[in-house]
Amino acid sequence: MTDKSSSNAYWAANVRVIYICLAIWAVVSYGFGILLRPALSGIAVGGSDLGFWFAQQGSIVVFIVLIFGYSIYMNKIDREFGVDEQ
Repeated sequence: MTDKSSSNAYWAANVRVIYICLAIWAVVSYGFGILLRPALSGIAVGGSDLGFWFAQQGSIVVFIVLIFGYSIYMNKIDREFGVDEQ
């Protein structure tokens, strides 16, 4: 990855993945946990309602899944652009 256009394409791909991860996390933590909590209150999960679960545990679980997903996807992008670790 020596030329500037390849470098710009790599960082554009990286930033796109970051924005997608942030959007997913915002929807799950803010949307499901706060805004949609009354609508999700009728669905039972583990002795509590789904809105409460998303507010207390769901956003953390989704964040951890996003960390692993980001790592896997960035390794793929690194291999695609030739900047992977060998």
